[in-house]
Amino acid sequence: MIGAAYAQLSAVTYGVSDFVGGVAARRVPALRVMLVAYPIEAVLLGALAIVVGGPITPSAVFWGGLYGVGMAFGMWAFFAALGAGPISVVSPLAAVLNAAVPVAVGVALGERPGQAASVGVVLALVAVTLVSREATAEGTTPYRFTPKVAWLTVVAGSAMGLNLVFLHQAPHACKLWPLVFARLSGTLVVCGMAALSKNMRLPHGKPLKLAVGVAVLDICANVTMLLALHTWLLSLASILISLYPAATVVLAMVVLRERVSRWQGVGMVMAMGSVAMIAAT
Repeated sequence: MIGAAYAQLSAVTYGVSDFVGGVAARRVPALRVMLVAYPIEAVLLGALAIVVGGPITPSAVFWGGLYGVGMAFGMWAFFAALGAGPISVVSPLAAVLNAAVPVAVGVALGERPGQAASVGVVLALVAVTLVSREATAEGTTPYRFTPKVAWLTVVAGSAMGLNLVFLHQAPHACKLWPLVFARLSGTLVVCGMAALSKNMRLPHGKPLKLAVGVAVLDICANVTMLLALHTWLLSLASILISLYPAATVVLAMVVLRERVSRWQGVGMVMAMGSVAMIAAT
């Protein structure tokens, strides 16, 4: 089933992109990583949009631009949380909010989620409590789940979830153009934030290579996500794509040797389960 393959590839590339971005943000400020990634994505997505075609409408510009502004703040908070805290904890928690916020907006607009989504919300609350527990074992690390990291994770997950609502409003006939305007508006926001915080400098060496890698991976994730949604059922594709933190967590444990407590491990498993149940709505 080609749709399932696209959805799985999207989840994997999203997860790897988050890991690479988190590693880069541990070397340089998150904004400097985005200063490289966002313009590259805007140019490459623009070229792809010209090839794919589709009309450019005011709705595509408006909703794409709104999505881009929100995503710029969300990804800055996400990379900052990944750079300062444990990647294996931050990523699943952000994914919970990423899946839960669209459901909450839908309920506010009159939609009624199914039983699975309701159970998923309860699991998410328990998962947040368990994952937020600090490990007291011998493996001390400078990357701890502090209150600051917790707030950055909440902002990141909430913003990315709300952005799905914005992107959903964009006309489907416009194909890739909403993503193009999203990256253009996001680039302007990132440049403004970088200028205000005196981070208007491109990284060098390995952080620069990692930032370029983030851009390429993010484009692959977005394109395969669209292909999955166009060739498979929306509900099934969403479930697989929402499991992107699995790749991030595995890489953090294998490459960075991150260690978590037993209860944090249980919480992460519950978080992944809650994402699937909430996305199933």
